[in-house]
Amino acid sequence: MDNSYDQIIPKVGLGTYNMDSRESEFMTYEAIKYGYRHIDTAAVYKNEDGVSRALERIFNETQLKREEIFITTKLWPGGLIKLDRVRDYKDTFKSFEKSLMRLNLEYIDLYLIHSPHGKSKRIEQWKSLMNLKESGKVKYIGVSNWGINHINELKENNLPLPDANQIEIHPWSQKPELVKYLRENDIDIIAYSSLVPLSSWRHKDGENSKKTDQMYKIGESENSPFRLLAQKYNCTEAQFLLQWAVQQNFAVLPKTVNLDRMKENFDFNFEISQNDMDYVRTLDMGGSITWEYGDPLKVQ
Repeated sequence: MDNSYDQIIPKVGLGTYNMDSRESEFMTYEAIKYGYRHIDTAAVYKNEDGVSRALERIFNETQLKREEIFITTKLWPGGLIKLDRVRDYKDTFKSFEKSLMRLNLEYIDLYLIHSPHGKSKRIEQWKSLMNLKESGKVKYIGVSNWGINHINELKENNLPLPDANQIEIHPWSQKPELVKYLRENDIDIIAYSSLVPLSSWRHKDGENSKKTDQMYKIGESENSPFRLLAQKYNCTEAQFLLQWAVQQNFAVLPKTVNLDRMKENFDFNFEISQNDMDYVRTLDMGGSITWEYGDPLKVQ
């Protein structure tokens, strides 16, 4: 795949959510060998060490250099449940240092605040990220699952805006108002959970979500809109969903522990007609689906 892109993030990256350390090591290694140049992990995934081992092997066995691989990891802000202590300025810095140590890198390409659950400490957390960027330990800083109201807090405090916002986007949750806002403010969009409409999405133990039985039935139907569109474009349903996002200049992070699917998720090169893009726009069902605890965009 051509990885030229007018944003800072490579077009297609490997997501590692719900992979254990062994899986993240294996898939990171194989994905980079295949051509992926972006790996997305997070402190809360507990697999940064696996990504690190894969990178060490890649740098030892190939001609690839550190600057050719884009690594994203994330601060867990705390605050999701009562026992989940919210990180302050110093805690944020300490959490970053732990991630950097687990990844065994000199710097991180993109460091994100994983969600807006830090509430009253969001500004502290953001200021800590700003200092990490100034120090050179992070190239770009951003947020994940932040809505317009959360980013406006930064504006109200006269603080720089994020380089990127990683949010759940797929045809069933298109978030046009938020997308428009991010584009107007030059904030790169990283779409995660692009494959929600597939019947196979999150059927593994521990992969909970708000996906309904009706949504699963739509995905399983022989007349599923994405099954029919995939047939039309001679591609897989996953490839259609990923192209739908990439065609709108969203970076994507398809996650899989299957080598064939990993390759399919990278090997697509076609254009969806405007008529079909318009049709998919009519399939929007509204809010986010991936977070079983509720839509993080609705956090105050």
